[in-house]
Amino acid sequence: MTVRIHRHDNGIAVLTVDHPPVNALPARGWFELAAAVRGQGADPDVRVLVLRAEGRGFNAGVDIKELAADPGHDKLIEVNRGCYEAFREVYECPVPVLSAVHGFCLGGGIGLVGNSDVVLASEDAYFGLPEVDRGALGAATHLSRLVPPHFARAMFYTGRTVSARRLADFGSVWDVVEPARLHAAALELAGEIAAKDPLVIRKAKESLNGIDPVDVHRSYRFEQGFTFELNLSGVSDRARAEFVHGDSERGR
Repeated sequence: MTVRIHRHDNGIAVLTVDHPPVNALPARGWFELAAAVRGQGADPDVRVLVLRAEGRGFNAGVDIKELAADPGHDKLIEVNRGCYEAFREVYECPVPVLSAVHGFCLGGGIGLVGNSDVVLASEDAYFGLPEVDRGALGAATHLSRLVPPHFARAMFYTGRTVSARRLADFGSVWDVVEPARLHAAALELAGEIAAKDPLVIRKAKESLNGIDPVDVHRSYRFEQGFTFELNLSGVSDRARAEFVHGDSERGR
């Protein structure tokens, strides 16, 4: 996996994930992403962090093939911890995290975006949790920060996706722009935040986290327990095998 960091003079740090073909991250990738976010947030010169990706889409979640290749549960435990770390670092980053989303944002991508402070999206962006089709659960905590409760349930049960425009209607996406404008729009909005007093913005982030009605860390760990339960039942192995087989037939 590749995580690139570019620093701008005005205090904006841009973290770019590039893990072909679809930015489905292996276990180590989630830890790498967590460490990158943590490192930027710890730097007093950073005022805003922009999270973006290269390739066909923002994030396709965890690497299902890696899990399917593990005869035991070691990789599942590792990826569960890695996702937890990455989502936590985004949420607890001392400065605002702005996610710039293009293409697909699925599974673990919802965890990253749902824990971000601000979301921008391109017109081709769409969001979803296909977990039920993979024999897993998780990130409903973060989906519920993006869409109303009953809408989240329908998305979760069906595995259907929703457009960036629909999320903008819900108020969880700040703006939807042309794909070619996404990066520039993210830098413009991040620059507006970066121009504020950095101490005030850091305290604002801390205060907003403090008044959240849901403990996102505990809520997500609760969900992960059911994922592990499904794995012990054997249903997850079957779902992953079907996914890998279908993926091979599609030649991805």
